Amino acid sequence: MARLIWSQPALFDLEEIVEYIALDSPSAASRYLREVFRAVVRLKRYPNSGRQPEELPATPYREVIVPPCRIFYRAEADAVFILHVMRSERLLRSFLLEQRDHDL
Repeated sequence: MARLIWSQPALFDLEEIVEYIALDSPSAASRYLREVFRAVVRLKRYPNSGRQPEELPATPYREVIVPPCRIFYRAEADAVFILHVMRSERLLRSFLLEQRDHDL
C-alpha cells in the first residue's frame, strides 16, 4: 500500500476552497473535506486509478475529480504525492503559470 504525501501547496489550495464553501455553509464545507479525503485515500491501494489530465498527456501526473475540484497527483513506487487542488473551471495552464510566477 502506498503512502499519501500532501504537498504544502495542495493543502493550502484545499484549505482555501473549504474556507470559501464554509462562508455559506460550514456543514457543506465539512462534508466536502471528508469527500476529498475519501477520494484521495483510495489512491493508497489504487495509485493509478485517477485519470490522466488531458492537458498533461505523456506525463506521470494524474487527477481525481471531486466536483467542483480537480486533485492532481503523481504516483511513485511506494508513495502518492498530492500536488495541487484546483477548481474545475480554472484553466490548468493559467493556474500552473500563476503558481510558477508566485514561486519566483
